[in-house]
Amino acid sequence: MKADIAWWELDGSPQTIESLAEHLRDGAVQPWANVPGLRVKFWIADRENNRWGAVMVWETDRPADRPLPPNRAAELIGGPPTHRMRFDVEAVAEGVHSLPVLHGLGTALTP
Repeated sequence: MKADIAWWELDGSPQTIESLAEHLRDGAVQPWANVPGLRVKFWIADRENNRWGAVMVWETDRPADRPLPPNRAAELIGGPPTHRMRFDVEAVAEGVHSLPVLHGLGTALTP
């Protein structure tokens, strides 16, 4: 498994965490639900430090032969992520929880 982390420092950008959360509510999440090999993607916000980003966990590696959904965050923010990192996933533990699925959860999508 592989993990990608990308985040933007929003200082100097016309976007805010709230405007980017609105972008998620407007349908930006759903196209990622159909990406082959993507185990999970979650969008992250650091309000204290004005940062926005995403973490993607892949079954093996990001598929080179298939296009990913458009990176609208980069378009809205005005450039590529400030930081982009790729890691090997060394181990995974899934805890005991009551959630049937993770899709559709998160502060941006919860009324």
